[in-house]
Amino acid sequence: MNSENATLTYSAYWKKAMSYAMYRSTVSDLLARGLTTGTHQSPEMLDYARLNDHRMDRVEKRFQMLPALQEKLDQLSEPLHWLVLSEGWCGDAAQNLPALEKIAEHSHGKINLRVLLRDENTELMDQWLTNGGRSIPKLIQLNAAFEVTGSWGPRPAEAQAMVLAAKAADEDHHVYAERVHKWYAHNNSADLQGEILELLKG
Repeated sequence: MNSENATLTYSAYWKKAMSYAMYRSTVSDLLARGLTTGTHQSPEMLDYARLNDHRMDRVEKRFQMLPALQEKLDQLSEPLHWLVLSEGWCGDAAQNLPALEKIAEHSHGKINLRVLLRDENTELMDQWLTNGGRSIPKLIQLNAAFEVTGSWGPRPAEAQAMVLAAKAADEDHHVYAERVHKWYAHNNSADLQGEILELLKG
């Protein structure tokens, strides 16, 4: 894909993406109908989605901006677009996406965040694989001309190291997932904010 086509593609994806508020509304409306986002529907996935809806509420309420990140946001001289791939059933998305939205809000209009559902946008997702997998959330940072200037995801480095170690040890998913979510609760988006600060510096 050449740079011109890439720019047009990201611009087109941006136009079809939804606001965070619309994403939350979409997830809630589906839950009310006994469904979740994505192509795979099952009782287990629905349970994940319900739990994650509560997690998003909790992250929104507990979020506290780090002063260093706020200072960097205040210094931004050009607008940025944050395009985030997500799904309602994803625990990592539930822990990180609300914090990303809060960061965008604290930019006072300098950062605009929109969300795309991963399973409806696999062509884009497959340009941003993590270790060959469609891991989410994935933040693609774009400048005013819709050119890629950086990315983040699917989770803070320490949480990612925990997941990779657990998978290497063939640990049960439910066991290590519980440990990772306890880490998220204790960390309260601090590591995420530190990594976003580095992204903005870059």
